[in-house]
Amino acid sequence: MRTEYNPAQLEPFAVYRLLTSTVVPRPIAWVSTVSADGVDNLAPHSFFTVSSVAPPIVQFTSVGRKDSLRNVEATGQFVVNLAPEPLIDEVNKTATEFPEGVSEFDAVGVEREAGARVKAPRVARSPVALECELHSTLLLGNSTVVFGRVIHIAIDETVLENGHPEATRLRPLARLGKDEWSTLGEVLDLRRIRYTDWPESNR
Repeated sequence: MRTEYNPAQLEPFAVYRLLTSTVVPRPIAWVSTVSADGVDNLAPHSFFTVSSVAPPIVQFTSVGRKDSLRNVEATGQFVVNLAPEPLIDEVNKTATEFPEGVSEFDAVGVEREAGARVKAPRVARSPVALECELHSTLLLGNSTVVFGRVIHIAIDETVLENGHPEATRLRPLARLGKDEWSTLGEVLDLRRIRYTDWPESNR
């Protein structure tokens, strides 16, 4: 037996709780930006994915009009920093709704490093930084999807194996429902089956 829901008959927060508890795990874009006035901002966004590889575009969603969104609109730039397990406390603290004009880097004590091609700083201890230029935005109800063209990628050499990022070294965090987080856990290696290798009896 299933419990059935009609989203149109639920309060938005109830729908939010259902969706974020079932669409799991969700990778975290730890987005760093700088305001038009020069104030650095850092915030985690768990509505995040790759949109395209040619050209390379990633996307994150701002639920409501957060500082990250306003800064991206003002400057056209941002950095997606990978949120690693050792920095879970810092990632969580940067989700605090600090007043406008307060830098989460300073309030939380997150070390910066300069971006290579954008003005927004990178998180120095994050193993991966994707520097982005704004491609476009899409307004969907109470949320705005931000698409960023990746113009520079910086990866810590310690997480590379034969020139490729290794998941167990990245140790990425993910968000679940409520106040729940998850770590990488067991990694399963399963190769995709090519149709040419599919058993004749099953074709």
